[in-house]
Formats: sequence, structure tokens, C-alpha cells
Amino acid sequence: ILQQVRENLPLMPGLTQLVLKLETLGWKVAIASGGFTFFAEYLRDKLRLTAVVANELEIMDGKFTGNVIGDIVDAQYKAKTLTRLAQEYEIPLAQTVAIGDGANDLPMIKAAGLGIAYHAKPKVNEKAEVTIRHADLMGVFCILSGSLNQK
Repeated sequence: ILQQVRENLPLMPGLTQLVLKLETLGWKVAIASGGFTFFAEYLRDKLRLTAVVANELEIMDGKFTGNVIGDIVDAQYKAKTLTRLAQEYEIPLAQTVAIGDGANDLPMIKAAGLGIAYHAKPKVNEKAEVTIRHADLMGVFCILSGSLNQK
């Protein structure tokens, strides 16, 4: 069943195009998800992402136990992932971008050089530096292009 769900998983509109554009420009693209590794790793492979972190579900005798193996990817873990990857790839934190929609993305959005609320909850819209409410993810590229042209 998971295989079928994964193969029919709808991607956020503009995601594939955004990742391709950013990778062409030499950007590192990662996903920190409160979802599960089964889906996140599929996205990593499909989109050739630099890294993904997600929750790993425990499976015993071919069945889910309901337990998570390792650290739970929560709000703080997402923020730590951003700072860890920035250090690992020698990217100044001021040159990082975080995109999120929920309260569990706020610490990561605040830690990034540019925090973007994407079709987000009101609380996230209030706290993020930039908010995208109507465009697909290519709207992120428009924002980044404008900011690159100003420097």
C-alpha cells in the first residue's frame, strides 16, 4: 500500500521546477519533514535533493509498530538540520533559505537568512520575513531572483 501511495504522491506545484532551477545555480536543496522517511527518501531520489530528514517508522515482521526510530523530526530538529547542513556545506547562515507552512517550521524559518511562509498558517505568516499566499513554489524563485539582483 505504501508503495502505491508513494508513487501517486502529488508534488507541490512548482516543486520540481524550483529544485531544478536552484540546482542549476549550484544551490543545495534539502527537506526537513515531520513526515516519514519512506516518502522523504523517495523525494530525495526523484528530485536529486542534497539531503532529507524525516521520521523513520519502526517495522517488525512487515508491520508498523507505531514507534519512531531515532530522533523525532520536530520544530527544533528542523532548525538544527538547517544549521548543521549550512556548516557541513560551508554556507553562511545568512545565505540560507527556509520555506515552511506550519508552527513546527517557525524555528527553522527564524534561523534561516531568509524565512518564507508558503501557503502557511496565520501564525507562520506573521513571523516569516516573506509570505507566499497564491503562487506555486516557483514564486520562491521569483523572490530569490529579486533578492539576488539587489546584491
